[in-house]
Amino acid sequence: METPNNIANQKLPLQGAGGLLVVLGAGESGTGAAYLAKQQGYDVFVSDFGAISDKYKTQLSNWGIRFEEKQHTEAEILSASEIVKSPGIPDKAPIIKKIKEKGIALISEIEFAGRYTDAKMICITGSNGKTTTTSLTYHILKNAGLNVGLAGNIGKSFAYQVATEQFDYYVLEISSFMLDNMYKFKADIAVLLNITPDHLDRYDYKMENYTASKFRIAQNQTAADYFIYCADDPETIKGIAEREIEAQLLTFSIEKKVERGAYLDQQDLIINATLEHFKMSLNKLALQGKHNIYNSMASGITSKVLDIRNKTIRDSMEDFQNIEHRLEFVGKISGISFINDSKATNVNSTWYALESMSNNVILILGGVDKGNDYNMLKELVKQKVKSIVCMGKDNNRIHDAFEDDVDVIVNTSSASEAVQVAYHLATKGDTVLLSPACASFDLFESYEDRGNQFKQAIKEL
Repeated sequence: METPNNIANQKLPLQGAGGLLVVLGAGESGTGAAYLAKQQGYDVFVSDFGAISDKYKTQLSNWGIRFEEKQHTEAEILSASEIVKSPGIPDKAPIIKKIKEKGIALISEIEFAGRYTDAKMICITGSNGKTTTTSLTYHILKNAGLNVGLAGNIGKSFAYQVATEQFDYYVLEISSFMLDNMYKFKADIAVLLNITPDHLDRYDYKMENYTASKFRIAQNQTAADYFIYCADDPETIKGIAEREIEAQLLTFSIEKKVERGAYLDQQDLIINATLEHFKMSLNKLALQGKHNIYNSMASGITSKVLDIRNKTIRDSMEDFQNIEHRLEFVGKISGISFINDSKATNVNSTWYALESMSNNVILILGGVDKGNDYNMLKELVKQKVKSIVCMGKDNNRIHDAFEDDVDVIVNTSSASEAVQVAYHLATKGDTVLLSPACASFDLFESYEDRGNQFKQAIKEL
């Protein structure tokens, strides 16, 4: 087992239970937080304004935790000493406004769970690439023999793992929604991959508000910690110039050589974050495409900071398999390739997907449009896309954006119909790419549901 170097980890003293703790939202995050709170001696009440899945209802019942669904009992919620909020609940929700008016502490699951572990925290955020980077970093650390957990926006709830496991490290994928209610939690290693417009409806349509949310990942860091960021990302560079970050700064770039971090030397990835440098040929990386070089750089720097051996990093980067629903190769039928990128819920993600494709793409777009600006896709669409298949209830903005760039734009209303239409539009050598650039909630339960229906439809061709 490899022993990482010592990263200072100044945690707050563990806080004991006190009074009623309410958890809003009974998904993976909320149910895990409820379990941890119960373990720590709190009186726990879970409230979900929507329906709770049978899986989580069974868990809450088995744990003896009170819960309600399809309503919020305000009298009970507003009597809480503290409230843990699901990241999916917006600040404009009526119950959140009332909680704030009453001055009750409102925190995220990450904030709550962080109180009850002294594990080292490797926290990864960004508009795009965070799930891949988090998974790759975890893969490297696991291969190095470290006792490490994977949580946040991925896998089992962080709080549930804190309650049931004894990990020395956590690799956490952290969204801006989680960061918004994070106050005293500290990342030992913070990674900010990029900042591009996303979820602006949650930030008063102001980019500076969204940027401020992302930079919360660096709050509470000390000079003994690390902040890893992309030197090629304009919003990140602008944000750093406007802030004082206490942590040691490490950068990565594919455009220039950096003093301390990661960069390209022709076809080699170089990491010079520590005294022992790392070098690897780009063509050996399991993850290909420009965006994945950035993801690999961020994971590589993190691994070097933790003193993981070069061979372990190299082997892990060679044999890593990408996550489900992120540029996932589904199969080939009649010489036509099918790729599931359902996790691309914003325009920038779809840009990255198209950037990694060769020509002759049948692109499946559409869903809940979050105020998308499709202009950044236009050049790639002109170069690489033969036809667009829309999969959503309202496709007008997609038609308006691309009607001059492709010959065929077809509307469909299900994954099955979209796959069948795309298959008939494609010829041998083409690629059918599901990369919607939109949220999934008009036709599907989640992006996972959308991706799974896409894959099932391919099986039925």
